[in-house]
Parts: sequence; C-alpha cells; structure tokens
Amino acid sequence: MPVRTAIWRVGNQPEPLLECSLASEQLLESMIVASPRMLSDEWMLIGRQEDTGLGGRIDLLAITPDGSLVLVELKRGRTPREVVAQALDYAGWVERLRADEVVTIYGRFAPGRSLEADFLSRFGQKLDEDSLNQSHQIIVVASSLDDSTERIISYLNDRDVPINVLFFQVFANGNEQLLSRSWLLDPIRTQVSAAAAPAGPSEPWNGEFYCSFGEGNDRSWAEAAQYGFISGGGGAWYSRTLQLLGPGDRVWVKIPDVGFVGVGRVTGRAQPASAFRLSAATGDRPALELLRRRNLP
Repeated sequence: MPVRTAIWRVGNQPEPLLECSLASEQLLESMIVASPRMLSDEWMLIGRQEDTGLGGRIDLLAITPDGSLVLVELKRGRTPREVVAQALDYAGWVERLRADEVVTIYGRFAPGRSLEADFLSRFGQKLDEDSLNQSHQIIVVASSLDDSTERIISYLNDRDVPINVLFFQVFANGNEQLLSRSWLLDPIRTQVSAAAAPAGPSEPWNGEFYCSFGEGNDRSWAEAAQYGFISGGGGAWYSRTLQLLGPGDRVWVKIPDVGFVGVGRVTGRAQPASAFRLSAATGDRPALELLRRRNLP
C-alpha cells in the first residue's frame, strides 16, 4: 500500500495541515544540495546533473562511508514507473564508473575540492580506492507512488536489487511550507542488498566475506585477534552490514593501508558491543574463530 503522511496542528481541536506542492521540483533538488542530510545522515553528495552519455542526466550522485555509490533520481513530472525504469537504466552506467571517473565527477560538483580530503573530513576515515564503487544503491524521490510501481520496487528488492523510494510530501502551515520524509522500505534492507550484490561482471561469489578493520584509538586488531571478534566502526553504516554474517561464514579481514591480516569463521550472530563479555572461567566461545593470521608490510 503506498506510503502517505498526514500532519496535524497540535491543540485542543487538532487541525490537519493541507497537503500542497513546491513551486518546482528544481527547488527540491536545490534544497537537497544545500542540506544533503535531507536524504540521509550517512551520505555525502558528489555529483549533480551528471551526463551519462545515454541521452540523460543523473539528478544526484552520493557516496557512502564504505565507498559505495547512491544514484538519486527525482520524479520531475514523470510517472513513477517511468522514473524507476530510467533509474535502472542509469544504474548500469554508475556500475561501470572507475575510481578516477568518480574523482572527476566530484571535481565538477565541487571545483577545487579534493574527494579524498572531503571524504576524510565527512566520515573520519580515508577513502579506500579498492572499495570505491564496489556496489551501489538506487533511490527514487517522489511525493507519491502507485500500486503497480510499488509492486515493481518490492519485486526487485526481493531479488536483492538495491532500490528504494524516498517520499517527500509538502504541507501548508499558514504562510509556511513544511516538508516530511518517509521511506518505502527500511533503508537498512537496501544497504544490505547493495553490500551483498557484486558490482559489474565478476566470477561467481564464493560465499566468503570481506571486512575492513580500521584501527584507531578505540579499536585494536591485536585485541580482536586475541578475543576472536570483528566490529563495525565508523557508525551504524558499518555495524548494519554485520547482519549479513551467520554462523559458519568465513570472513577475510583487511586493515586499510596494511593489507589482509587474518581470516576467520563466524560462530554467532552480530551482537552490540555492550553485550560482549569475557569469562575465562566458563570459556566463552568467541564470535569469530581465527583460522590463520599473517602480517603484511
């Protein structure tokens, strides 16, 4: 059932706010560029109106903390089905972008700025070119969605195509306009689908996983190896993808700028750090049994 939002003015006699529309969809795009957190607290905009060479332009392009890309398409007067088809077409172009092309796109979006430096400032960690654009998401921005298009979106997600719809509705409050935001699907589901799906032509997935273990003041690989765990630092974006792991899965661990340092077998589901306990007396089993470790220069 299509998502709709209603807003009431608080009082003894609550009054519903009337839904209205913005002067133009160009205004919505400009608002998002001015305040990208309208889309997500965990994304950084890197491109706008980028020519795909396929007879069209991508409205917005963003990057996530793990280096994956987010293609954002605004409805712009088209039917929901048309914008979904267009976004899927453009996704093929995004999928093939090389690291140097992504850097060039950011150069056009933010002249004189460095993607590497701004990524570090935004996310507090270095941009790993090896992981840049290894996956992507498709986000359709619309004020409403028909039943048919919603079924299409759900069908694609059930088959691990990382596509979602972000609804923006406008309400009149006197002389002001208020904007509400809601997702069609849980954005965690879309993120996990993107993380699980390989980007571009590749060999069949061998069923193993890769973890980037950034060392710092609050994380030590020596302790992880000793106590048998891996963790998702850098905020919820990383900890969410740990939900992909299940008992028996094998995980390769890499420290950025160092190399691969270990491989382990998962023995339990992801748990919050606050639930982690050590008990020598009972011999608690670690969440990750390290099978082999090697340090690389």
